[in-house]
Amino acid sequence: MKEQVHGGDIYRHPGMLDFSSNMNPLGTPSSVTEAAVKSLEQISHYPDIQCAALTEALADYEQVPREQIICGNGAADLIFSLVQAVRPKKALVQAPTFAEYAQALESVGAAVSYYDSACRDFRIDRGYLEMLEESPDMAFLCNPNNPTGFLIEPKVLGEIAEACEDRGILLVVDECFQDFIPDEEKHTLKPRLARNPCLFLLKAFTKRYAMAGLRLGYGLCSNKGLLEKMGRVTQPWNVSIPAQAAGVAALKERAYVREGRRVVAEELSLMKQEMAAAGLQVYDSQANYIFFRGPVDLREHCLKQGVLIRSCSNYPGLDSGYFRVAVRRHEENQVLLRALRLHPNLK
Repeated sequence: MKEQVHGGDIYRHPGMLDFSSNMNPLGTPSSVTEAAVKSLEQISHYPDIQCAALTEALADYEQVPREQIICGNGAADLIFSLVQAVRPKKALVQAPTFAEYAQALESVGAAVSYYDSACRDFRIDRGYLEMLEESPDMAFLCNPNNPTGFLIEPKVLGEIAEACEDRGILLVVDECFQDFIPDEEKHTLKPRLARNPCLFLLKAFTKRYAMAGLRLGYGLCSNKGLLEKMGRVTQPWNVSIPAQAAGVAALKERAYVREGRRVVAEELSLMKQEMAAAGLQVYDSQANYIFFRGPVDLREHCLKQGVLIRSCSNYPGLDSGYFRVAVRRHEENQVLLRALRLHPNLK
């Protein structure tokens, strides 16, 4: 079995302060936990296979018709269902980015081409449009990207969406981290959904509400036929009773989301400054995490200080010395910064 390397592996590193996964720094809302616990009274029953209450709440939250929503057992579940439904022959993926896009594509035998953003200072530029001329069946983007935290310039993103629509290429845009940027409306492609059947937006509760353990994601798409195909290749009852209940409760937490965004913006700026002052090469991440370069043994050093950070050396296009850390609460961030400064090659 291929080893799965991700952040958040507290099971192999118990007792560590975890900066390797990127959740809302406020922690899971109590209303979400309470709703999940209350729902256990119903676990003798199957979950609602249509996720009716959750879909209705999502339609209100996202301001889209419920017919354009599909729910899944986390965003990764939807990635695999989508690829299984389309079964593309050729696909385009950015490098570096979230590994599950390519993994899902390779599971159906798709030939995956990589847009190398590392040689472009990790940016998506019009070179991506040139690669679309090779007519892939699907193209994946992550905005802001994981692990770099870079946003795609809105004009370029719009041109990519138009080019994909013109060529009949299914464009999948992962917007899971947009909840932590200050000007989400400027960067989301949601206004294009209704008129572009070749667009699929991927979202999740995982980061926004710090509920990774419940596994809950959703997709937005106006292509009814595509959503029906996804339904046919997805296992039934893939969203549990606790996950559905927690999702409905979470969507009511509007003030919580705003406060999480405020904390991230404030701490992100401070952390970037202090990490750069310590001698690290810090990139201009815009999400709730920071992408940077440092001593190749930095992860092992931090583990000795009781801090878990994410090595990015397993991402396509990256090598040893690239890392990602979450933005947490101020006191926790200070623990990380102290651990980093203790490295003999840093200030």
